[in-house]
Amino acid sequence: MDAHARTTTDPQEELAARLRLLQELSGVGVRALARDTGLSSSSLSRYLNGQTVPPWPAVVGLCRLVKRDPRPLRPVWERASNPLPAPPKSTRQGRPPVRNDLPRDVPDFTGRAEQLAAVLAAVASHRAVSVDGMAGVGKTCLAVHAAHRLAADFPDAQLYVDLHGFTEGRPPLDPDAALRMLLGALDVPSEKVPQEGLEQLAACWRSELAGRRVVVVLDNAADAEQVRPLLPGAGPSVALITSRNRLLGLDEVPPVSLDVLSPEESARLLARASGDTAGPDGRLARDPGSAAEVLRLCGHLPLALRLAGARLRHRPGWTVGVLAERMVQGAGGFDAAFNAAFAMSVRQLNRSQARLFRLLGVLPGESFDEYVVAALADVPLHSARAMLEDLLDAHLVQQPTVSRYRLHDLVHQHARRAAAEQDSTADRERALGRVLDYYVHAAAAADAAMPFLSPRRAPSAGHRPAELPQFRDKNAAFGWYVTEYANLIAAFETAAAVGADAHVCELPRFLRAYFARRCGTTHLNVLFERSLAAAERLDDPVQLAEAHSDLGYARYNAGRMAEAAAAYEAAGHRLSRSGDPRAEAELAVRRGYLSWDAGRVEEPLELFRLARKLYEQAGCPTGAAHAAASEAWTMLQLGHREEAARRARELLSLRPADPAWSPGLTARITLGLAVAQQDPDEAVEQLDRALTLAREDGHLNNQAWCLNCRGVALRQTGRYEEALASHREAFALLDELFEEHWKIHFLNGYAETCRLAGLPEEALRLHREALELARRLGNQHVEALAQEGIQQLVPAG
Repeated sequence: MDAHARTTTDPQEELAARLRLLQELSGVGVRALARDTGLSSSSLSRYLNGQTVPPWPAVVGLCRLVKRDPRPLRPVWERASNPLPAPPKSTRQGRPPVRNDLPRDVPDFTGRAEQLAAVLAAVASHRAVSVDGMAGVGKTCLAVHAAHRLAADFPDAQLYVDLHGFTEGRPPLDPDAALRMLLGALDVPSEKVPQEGLEQLAACWRSELAGRRVVVVLDNAADAEQVRPLLPGAGPSVALITSRNRLLGLDEVPPVSLDVLSPEESARLLARASGDTAGPDGRLARDPGSAAEVLRLCGHLPLALRLAGARLRHRPGWTVGVLAERMVQGAGGFDAAFNAAFAMSVRQLNRSQARLFRLLGVLPGESFDEYVVAALADVPLHSARAMLEDLLDAHLVQQPTVSRYRLHDLVHQHARRAAAEQDSTADRERALGRVLDYYVHAAAAADAAMPFLSPRRAPSAGHRPAELPQFRDKNAAFGWYVTEYANLIAAFETAAAVGADAHVCELPRFLRAYFARRCGTTHLNVLFERSLAAAERLDDPVQLAEAHSDLGYARYNAGRMAEAAAAYEAAGHRLSRSGDPRAEAELAVRRGYLSWDAGRVEEPLELFRLARKLYEQAGCPTGAAHAAASEAWTMLQLGHREEAARRARELLSLRPADPAWSPGLTARITLGLAVAQQDPDEAVEQLDRALTLAREDGHLNNQAWCLNCRGVALRQTGRYEEALASHREAFALLDELFEEHWKIHFLNGYAETCRLAGLPEEALRLHREALELARRLGNQHVEALAQEGIQQLVPAG
């Protein structure tokens, strides 16, 4: 047996694989094999799938049935029956579990021996292979089966991504987005992922793979250009690509082309999928003419054969003639073989199940859970879950991972067509509206569980679904964002396409916390630009004011100061007539930060005080605390250390639900800097606690802020080497964020530490970098500080 034939190092899985070979040798289905060996079908299925270790007499009975000696299986059976204890888990802090995204390997994989050997040989020689062929011919099945065979030799990760090269109703997945998904699957920290540039992303991906053994399945590629940036570079990792087109542009990747199954292979697959008994007593053998008609209608295509076989398996009273008769009702050519199989499967569903199947065709995004399905169909969650299980049994829905579902491309197309033919436009629009409502309100619920800068308004778009995911903490919320990000963006694009302006206006607002931790500022600015356009169409004064304010804040965080000021001005003009104290307070806080950067150092204090009063008036205590923390920070910057420390201590005496709330973080930083000269130990303690909170929250900008302020505090106590180390760690984080404008807030402080530590040339370089950046961004406060620092180092004359 060669290296590629080894499927697993787990003895229970190895035993199951050997038993499946015995079943293949028997040439009969599970039910017939169970009957002939005196076992129950359910027990035999568990033995064949590796869920349970069979008793030794059962193994002997299976071997005798196919006239094989059971003795070679005894050592494997003994290891499976008495497994070694699991190795201890890694003690490396934060080490993620090995990622395995591969779909389940089909238990009835049939034929393709020559093609499988070619795939494994290409991977061994070229580290990549492309599998091409027509729709439904089994490309994905072969690639996934091969990936499972290779998994033991590539233990660092087994990844899968659908590139949607041929998905009706949506464009192929952009290589940029695919790379971000793959890097996220490898748990690459967001700070290491370039924010822009396909070449930089591809280089980051190749770099990550260079030191790992990873197998990647790139499914449904549209063309060579889509898949080329996703290929591994140097190193041991491998890629398996599928496409309906031959990828002629990938000269370095050997192709393996699939044709339809042979008649013999098709008959064997249909028999295995239907659980039919081999020999003259089987339903297929009793009616060979009808069996041949079913094979013809299925076009010898694996997907259609499995769907047809599932009908027979779950309808023991049917003859093969009945199956052929039901299928022929929709048959009319090669493509009709799919439609016949799909339509026949759908006709076996009850009315509610069939309605849900059709509505799944209108879902945006590529995968879904039971919550969005409940909203889509307007049914209770338990009903949605039960119907999804029914669709799984009918092979109309796939379950790639626990609690996540998807539709095969061809099934999705059929569902869309069926919905267009059988459901009214109004029904489809209402269903889509409920889905958009769900994503806005679910995103709002996740957003509410994240630490935040200011209180969010509850969503007003659409209606709140009866059931939403429950987020026990910020980690659960962030995990939901990671899983649903592609669907959230698809929902946003769908809302924009159908003119659902309220959803377009509000959804980006509930993605801010996620973007701050994962996606940077570039994409968020684009979303808020479109959100503002939707708000203008709605012509609601408060929505329009908040959209201007949100866009201004996105502009500010991207370093686009003049555009931020213009957006804030537009927001203020509209809010002055709205009478909404909460929105006015949020804008006042944002304008305070902008005013400080613009060099108007007395104005922020008044704006933060105004914001605190407005938040109190609006009944928002967290917002008031945030404004008070900003007020204390400003007092510190103006030299009022004692008052700043007093305000910070007052804030820290509060007991928020989340210790990582932004007011507490700001208060600890303020207090640490305020007492640095009087009580160095408390200063470092407060700043270290702030840094711990920022790290637990996963917010890289806040971590850099904490580290830089810690450097300033250590410098004020004369601990220059420790201060320099803290500054350098802060700038190492900022370098990984790929957003240079964030450095503007830290350069002068770092430079002053360098000057006092006896590094004048480094200090001068940093001040000049701050000066150049400040002039480019329009930050007059930083510009003034930089000029003052340069003058200290280079006196006039």
